Amino acid sequence: MKQFIQLIAFFLAFECIAQKQEPTFKVNVSQVESEVSPTMWGIFFEDINMGADGGIYAELVKNRSFEFFKPLMGWKITSPNTLQGFYLGSEITIVNQPEKASTNPRYLHVNLKNPNPQSLGISNEGFRGMGIKKGLRYDFSVFYRQKTAHTVLVIELVSSNGQVIGQTKISPNDTSNEWQKLETSFTANETDAKAKLNIWFEGNGEIDLDMISLFPSDTWKGRKEGLRADMVQMLADMKPGFIRFPGGCIVEGHDLSVRYQWKKTLGPIENRKLIVNRWNYEMAHRLAPDYFQTFGLGFMEYFQLAEDIGAEPLPILNCGMACQFNSGELAPLNQLEPYIQDALDLIEFANGDSTTFLGKVRINLGHPKPFNLKMLGVGNENWGTQYIERLEIFKEKLQAIYPNIKLVCSTGPLPNGPLFDYLNPTLRKMEVGFVDEHFYSRPEWFFANAKRYDSYDKKTKTKVFAGEYASQSVGMVSPENKNNWLTALSEAAFMTGMERNAGVVQMASYAPLFAHIDGWQWTPNLIWVDNLKSMATPNYHVQKIYSNYKGTHTVSMLYKDKQISAGQDSLFASAVIDKNSQELILKIVNQSKDKRQISIQIEGLSKLPKAADLIKLENENLEALNTLERPNEIQAIESTITLSGKNVDLAIGGYSFTTIRLKTNAK
Repeated sequence: MKQFIQLIAFFLAFECIAQKQEPTFKVNVSQVESEVSPTMWGIFFEDINMGADGGIYAELVKNRSFEFFKPLMGWKITSPNTLQGFYLGSEITIVNQPEKASTNPRYLHVNLKNPNPQSLGISNEGFRGMGIKKGLRYDFSVFYRQKTAHTVLVIELVSSNGQVIGQTKISPNDTSNEWQKLETSFTANETDAKAKLNIWFEGNGEIDLDMISLFPSDTWKGRKEGLRADMVQMLADMKPGFIRFPGGCIVEGHDLSVRYQWKKTLGPIENRKLIVNRWNYEMAHRLAPDYFQTFGLGFMEYFQLAEDIGAEPLPILNCGMACQFNSGELAPLNQLEPYIQDALDLIEFANGDSTTFLGKVRINLGHPKPFNLKMLGVGNENWGTQYIERLEIFKEKLQAIYPNIKLVCSTGPLPNGPLFDYLNPTLRKMEVGFVDEHFYSRPEWFFANAKRYDSYDKKTKTKVFAGEYASQSVGMVSPENKNNWLTALSEAAFMTGMERNAGVVQMASYAPLFAHIDGWQWTPNLIWVDNLKSMATPNYHVQKIYSNYKGTHTVSMLYKDKQISAGQDSLFASAVIDKNSQELILKIVNQSKDKRQISIQIEGLSKLPKAADLIKLENENLEALNTLERPNEIQAIESTITLSGKNVDLAIGGYSFTTIRLKTNAK
């Protein structure tokens, strides 16, 4: 009996050892499944949440040309006199002459009758204040005209507590009574996130002012009147494969009169006609009556931005349909020609040489080389037979002239249901380049749909662009949504399914991209900013890891039950190799709160390297999030682990996203 018990104990111990040694995952490096497109992970830009004006476009003056619905919105008349309104219409007047300047008809007329210093001026509040940095040069400019030179402008930066933190004077001298641009620079001596700009008028005389502008000198690449460097740097750090612009819903407009028209965004900024931003009034709970589009960030700047950060440009154009959530206004089918011509002209602008009219326009704007545009979106989140009718006409005419341009086409606002079920097969029959799918759902949807693309036809010519997705902590359109760790973790799990099916999904982008902490309309968002700082959300860190380590080819990675890893035992996983860096890259998500000891068996390598690089994102609190005050609550932690034996053995934390990188050319 004793020997029998010892024998049973031996077999039980052997079985436990065998179970312990059974690998959690099996990866076959030699079993290449599909190529990973260089455009796999990208970024989606829309001017929402003060993403452009007041955001990445570095202009500090709001309503610089007095073209808002309320001409003095953002401005105040300043005077020691308590009856400041007395000066409006007497000494300070807004003049409107649309017959002489259709794109920028308004200007400020000053009739100065009091020569005393600081007796009359104007003040601009900026975009929820002006972010001013100590020791930084600021570039001021103004358009003026006058008959006599008797006026001096005193330019001041004033802190939130009323202190002057930068000052200079300029004397407009031209008396030709033609518009002239006057520029000056000065340095701030303090930092303040909520400063304002004062302009005091001294002397006697009359002067007209327009396009009053102030830019920091530390713009991206030091470009004059350029973009906010910290925000662009965050995009560059993602190493995106593409950038989609300019949206989004602003492409459509509430109605067609305020749709985005790209040609009107080219050339001198004083000639770019401002329009209302649809997010000005879209969200009843977050109305933004001072939200307009100046188009200082226009299509030339978008193309330049894409080139700067190494991303393919993906412009989206209106297809003759206004937003179907709003007016649903349609351009009749027999009146689509202007919309189609806009698309044809855009391709010529981006790719044409000096023998083409619009290629020459681009060259004259300072970019001799073509932008090498390969993709074009026709319509944004449109649906129904109305969309297909217009798309068919677009497709026929565009591809007759530019057959190599891939068209990106909408499957509507939802990832399933009647709208999607009609559009998805219809677009595939049309053999468009990409179907654009959108997902705004709660975290449980993202976890549950990690297998979404495993059933898609991998041989189809039409590929998937997951053009807008973001896990919603509360629900779509809720102002209570947070960029917490749960949302980021669920996105990481869903993205293993997109990566595993890189032969089906060739582009994907989180949306929206930017949000100003004091000027947002929509949550959640990838990057939050104030007037001085940018903050990466946990979702940003997930996107950055996937984009930085996207690899070149997917390889087989199976769970111990020899199935794809998509939620079994709360684990999600995918694997790619990078033939350029000669790396195997494994991504593993643990949805459970419990730590896990995992073992990864790797086949197809002659030997394992002695070490592997590890990147970990984890937090035991699913509600944890980053803030501008505590931006590093959740961040990627990099380390190195030592490898021994035939498998990669390591512990992964609960609620974690782990990336493992190891060399495939170990000697």
